[in-house]
Amino acid sequence: MEKVEQITPHSGDLILMVGTVKGAFIFHSDRSRREFHIAGPYFKGQEVFSAAYLPDKKAPRMLMGAKSQHWGSTVNWSDDFGASWHEPADGNVKFPAGSALSLNAIWALEPAPLVGPEVVFAGVDPAALYRSDDRGETFHPNQALLNHPERPYWLPGFGGLCLHTVLPDPRDANRIIVGISSAGIYRSDDGGKSWTRRNQGVRMDNAGPPNAPHFRPQCAHKMGYDAKNPARIYLQNHPGMYRSDDGGDSWIDIHEGLPSEFGFPMVAHPSRANTAYVIPLTAENYRVPIEGAAKVWRTRDAGESWEALGNGLPQHDAYFSVLRDAFTPDRLDPAGLYFGTRGGQIFASADEGESWRSIADWLPAVLCVKAAVIA
Repeated sequence: MEKVEQITPHSGDLILMVGTVKGAFIFHSDRSRREFHIAGPYFKGQEVFSAAYLPDKKAPRMLMGAKSQHWGSTVNWSDDFGASWHEPADGNVKFPAGSALSLNAIWALEPAPLVGPEVVFAGVDPAALYRSDDRGETFHPNQALLNHPERPYWLPGFGGLCLHTVLPDPRDANRIIVGISSAGIYRSDDGGKSWTRRNQGVRMDNAGPPNAPHFRPQCAHKMGYDAKNPARIYLQNHPGMYRSDDGGDSWIDIHEGLPSEFGFPMVAHPSRANTAYVIPLTAENYRVPIEGAAKVWRTRDAGESWEALGNGLPQHDAYFSVLRDAFTPDRLDPAGLYFGTRGGQIFASADEGESWRSIADWLPAVLCVKAAVIA
């Protein structure tokens, strides 16, 4: 891997945006994915929780959600692949005055081209959803979710009260699904004007709060749409692996065949139906690969069965963890897969998970990895 001052990608090339606890890096390769160049770090000393790529042919844009211990959290953007960055001095994601809430981190950045070519959603901690109509430069909060009547019962998970997943429906511009730790899954069918909890069928181990026994706290870890059937959604929960075939109205347990119920990241294959990947960890209180052997598990039948993929991954003494946003696919053929660890490694597969190799070994702890193919 070659260190460069600036990446200069061409059409069809791959970029990886990697956020860490001490800044961000950009990896670049051609579509063969044999050699990678790395640029950065950007936002030195800041935690970069989220990243997104807006594939406009004339002016592609990279977004990164960074947190400075001095200046707080902002969404920053680059229109020249990291050569320069716009960093809003006063912050562009803020809670309304009088809300008694203070922004901690920007956990998710998600373009929504069906809603509008300029639209980007942001999920934050404490849990709230924001929308930008200018490609990530300014944001405003979704008031219906911010003032949801169940908000007083939401509980923070180990990483905070974070809205970490935003899934704009690829068929219906009015439908949006979000995942909140620890509250569960909420869906809007009217463009964000109202929201309903959608946890039916998901196992709930915790009792509801005394003042609201009807509310059972739930901790969604990560969700993704099936490539060919948008009514089908995969969910890595805390604990358990689930599938919905009705857009989140109900969920069925599909963890049988996996070595553990616990894990954080999951991704759906970008083009193959019924195909998804997870990285199981041993247990909630021991968040490392099972028996120290790193494996990615794949289903090709929507969770009816699972297979382990570990060729090239460390099979002895691997005691790292992988966070919910540190696993991503690309849209090349065959599809590539990439994940980062809290030990600072980046592992890559150019053959849909059949084989893996390390492309970085000594980064700071990895918080997020996002792949994009240049238009």
